[in-house]
Amino acid sequence: MFPAMTQFFDDMRIGEEIAIGAYTFTQDAIIAFAREFDPQAFHIDPGAARASAFGGLIASGWHTAAVWMKLMVVHQAAAARAMLARGEQPAKLGPSPGFRTMKWLAPVRPGDTLSYSIRFAAKEDWPKRPTWGLLVTANEARNQHGVLVFQFEGLVLVERRQGVTAAQED
Repeated sequence: MFPAMTQFFDDMRIGEEIAIGAYTFTQDAIIAFAREFDPQAFHIDPGAARASAFGGLIASGWHTAAVWMKLMVVHQAAAARAMLARGEQPAKLGPSPGFRTMKWLAPVRPGDTLSYSIRFAAKEDWPKRPTWGLLVTANEARNQHGVLVFQFEGLVLVERRQGVTAAQED
């Protein structure tokens, strides 16, 4: 069985990594996203972008983040369907109390293909909700050359099999 965000908190192992998919950024997609959500010249106008500090059109950082979310949701749904087909019950994901340290480390240009991943970085108790645990994830995207271009630390509540604490699991 491969690691998935459908596992119960109790079954998640620190260090497990999930490849959630890849996405190729096209010039049209970069411009369309930026026109609606981040209309800066270096995202929407190739000529102006060439004259910018970036020397060419680049994707909005929010576009790279939105693709991570899209791929995570698609991966999550596929993993849940696979579990249900095997007669297993996927764990529920609760709300996310936020994220930490989001970084855009290198420009994403038309034609770049980013591969996105999630790694289980830490597990923490959530004392007010003993049936849930807080999963800390290290999330990233690397381009086709292996260059790390995007990363953030995510936080999400994950259902436990029972109301045990992380300290009791060890």
